[in-house]
Amino acid sequence: MKGFWKAVLAVICGLLIIRLVALFLGLGLLGSIGGSKPAMPKEGVLVMDFSNLTVTEQTQPNQMPRLGASAAGVNASSGTSIGIHDAAAALKIAAEDPAVKFVYLKCDMLMSDGYARIQELRAALQEFRSSGKAVVAWTDAPGTLGYYLASVSDKVYMSSAKGMTNMFTGISTQLVFLKDLLDRLGVNVYLIRHGKYKSAGEMFVRNSSSEDNLEQNRSMISSIWESLAAQISESRGISVESLDACLNGLKLNNAEDFLREGLVDELMSREELKDKLAALYVADSYKDVKFIPFATYAQIKLAAQVPARRKIAVVYADGEIVDEAAKQQVAGDRFCEILASVRADSTVKGVVLRVNSPGGSVMASDKIREEVRLLSAVKPVAASYSNYAASGGYWISAGCDKIFTMPATLTGSIGVFSLLPEFSKTLKKVAGVNITTVGSHEHADMMSLMRPFTAEETAYLQKSVEDIYSTFVNVVCEGRELEPAYVDGIAQGRVWTGSQALSNGLADELGTLEDAIRWVADAADQGSTPESWKIEQLPAPPTTMEAIMEAFGNKSSLKSSLSGTPFESFGEAMLLWASRAPKSGTPQPATFARLPWCMTIQ
Repeated sequence: MKGFWKAVLAVICGLLIIRLVALFLGLGLLGSIGGSKPAMPKEGVLVMDFSNLTVTEQTQPNQMPRLGASAAGVNASSGTSIGIHDAAAALKIAAEDPAVKFVYLKCDMLMSDGYARIQELRAALQEFRSSGKAVVAWTDAPGTLGYYLASVSDKVYMSSAKGMTNMFTGISTQLVFLKDLLDRLGVNVYLIRHGKYKSAGEMFVRNSSSEDNLEQNRSMISSIWESLAAQISESRGISVESLDACLNGLKLNNAEDFLREGLVDELMSREELKDKLAALYVADSYKDVKFIPFATYAQIKLAAQVPARRKIAVVYADGEIVDEAAKQQVAGDRFCEILASVRADSTVKGVVLRVNSPGGSVMASDKIREEVRLLSAVKPVAASYSNYAASGGYWISAGCDKIFTMPATLTGSIGVFSLLPEFSKTLKKVAGVNITTVGSHEHADMMSLMRPFTAEETAYLQKSVEDIYSTFVNVVCEGRELEPAYVDGIAQGRVWTGSQALSNGLADELGTLEDAIRWVADAADQGSTPESWKIEQLPAPPTTMEAIMEAFGNKSSLKSSLSGTPFESFGEAMLLWASRAPKSGTPQPATFARLPWCMTIQ
């Protein structure tokens, strides 16, 4: 027996030693990764290949760019991302850098970065071109978003290979309705809202779209397309009418069609493209052409800059607005602490609130709005809108001194709603479960979700929504200096594009994040430019170690497992509802200032 326990103890000690060795080896590896610096040619072509490059809101330093072999149409870097501010700053440096010969774009796989953010990147590329340097693009089979970005180029080249599948067919959004499915499951969903356009939640109580919802979606899609088409038309020298005719008439079936309609400049094979790039590079052969991955260039050049002493803070409200302290979302208390620290920091002279949020919790939104109000009382604060700045995203930023938006930004959605499922039929008919409730008062079990609401209880919840809607309208009136009747007229939950928001007074100017920074710099010190300021980006992205430890600690969730499916919206809604339940397990009515669930534009 004594020998047995010795063997067990030896095994335990061995396992502990193995774990310790693995830990030290892992830490050493992380240290080597964090300390390594990517190499870069002394001069070359700056490559933006969107098969492995993603433009995000904020650069994540743990996603290290890596230099790889490059050929025409072949990856130049692997799995990297870069924030839109850093991308614009790197292009500005590249415009003056004699080592950068020109920019080479490959946009075929540009699918999901969002139209507004890509509009900002396109503006930065347009500014790069104004320096006299060229931008050239290559495509095999462009999608709408990819072609839109490629069209900024001096030359757009397309593969002459047969068998292309054209994905440049326009933009659309899909509306999903689950009422028939929920009826089969016996789930009754109560949608309590203010705003005839507040369509978030319609998917659970209808089996088709309301006319009001269709109206706002048609208007939104038309407005976004108009902004894209106008820029494509200007760059390519063709009329918007001709472009629309190509798409409506399905005239872009093969590469020859793109060439005939003036959407590309030349058709060529990959070998011919190599010769073209060599000629533009002024090299004897393609093997002499050097390529610089864009993310690598940005990392090296931005790190080499000597920061100024004065600071402008760019605070990123990127994600769902939530009550809890989630690191990957706009958590109310955590975000308020960041804004309060910026307000107290005497070295920060101005602030840009960068918003990329569809909204979320009303309580968290109002907490953040109050901190923004306190901040703007002592420092100039501009809002810069990315893909979304709607509902709660608009709530938190309506009081900023200046609002910059992009034409394709989705904003407004001034309205609120509550969404509550009720499962009494599901339990009885599907699961065969019967419920008997014992309560101290008549309505003690109204939030149990185990019985239908009475008319009195529904009216009670409606009053809460009406009160919050009135508060939201007053927030906009105060922040934008508008009359309540006018705000109510453009509110009602209506989603507007940035172009429309400029016309109806919900925004001040069409402009990029860089334009917002430029305005804050001038407001903080008249006549100054962003170059004379240090840009401090908050919240600080996680370090490599923090990102890895967080990844190891995460467990797969319902939301991640449903992502990308028609049921993503249902799962998301249920998770949002569940997030409002306290630890005791007693449900609470969840009131949201949020965009419709499936606001995905393709």
